[in-house]
Amino acid sequence: MNILDLLIVQQKEIALVIGLIFGILVFASILFWIISKVKPKANLSELVMRTKSWWVMATIFVLAVVLHPVITFISLGLLSFLALRELSSISKNVREADRKVLIWCFLSIPFQYYFAYIGQYSLFIIFIPVFMYLWIAFMLVIIGETEDISRSMSVLPAQLMLTVFGISHLAFLISLPEIEGFNAGGRALLLFIVFITEMNDVFQFTWGKFLGRFKVIPKVSPGKTWEGLIGGVITSVVVGYFLRFLTPFSEIEILITCGVIAITGFIGDVVVSAIKRDIGLKDTGDTIPGHGGILDRIDSLAVTGPVFFHIVYIMYYV
Repeated sequence: MNILDLLIVQQKEIALVIGLIFGILVFASILFWIISKVKPKANLSELVMRTKSWWVMATIFVLAVVLHPVITFISLGLLSFLALRELSSISKNVREADRKVLIWCFLSIPFQYYFAYIGQYSLFIIFIPVFMYLWIAFMLVIIGETEDISRSMSVLPAQLMLTVFGISHLAFLISLPEIEGFNAGGRALLLFIVFITEMNDVFQFTWGKFLGRFKVIPKVSPGKTWEGLIGGVITSVVVGYFLRFLTPFSEIEILITCGVIAITGFIGDVVVSAIKRDIGLKDTGDTIPGHGGILDRIDSLAVTGPVFFHIVYIMYYV
């Protein structure tokens, strides 16, 4: 298969999924509108608002995928920047002195995404968890304020790992070398993990809304139920199975991978929920109507992104 044929195949497969994404959103919007007319007393306000925010997020990610790769990297880098700024601004565990060190956290973003852009795995994988961890600790020591310094040495790297390191794995998917027999490419992998993660959030919320009775972690996230979690996992696995052409996985591999994505997406969601509960906030911000801040929408991706990336990397590049 020559390069032109390969590009045509990639564009067709990606266009199919994009059509599916917006088709689901159109269906959901029409369905909720019909229900609101048939049953005016039905409380669908939260579902309607979430659907509107899914339109926004879907549009952003689809544009990032179909445009030039440089635009994709810049867009994801900007997403990390906004998420880090959002999290650092609401954190009650950041001292005034730590603000001087935060600049180094923000400056690490272009380096991390540049390593992803050039496909330099070794530097990419150690830059934040090794180099930046040591550098942040050293800069805190240089400031000279030792009260609560050990807490700051934990909080700042954790924020960087969640908002930058995790999300940057989505960008690196595009830089992965071609896999023999897999024609869809890195953009398809990116679209797949974003779509399955976001749909898992939708499914878990929807199943929990209509069938949920038994709480999973009531003290952290009262809205999370076992019915929602299990329903989300099953539905994500089914949807992922039919989208396996976007991945190099076999039928068994895609079922296991989608199950892992659904569970780790839940983990990312409740981790950020615990952070918000500690701070005393419902949302990390109000950037996206119905879904709060940026971090409220990428909390699952911050965990599913690196997990999915390393599943692909270990299975096809190690």
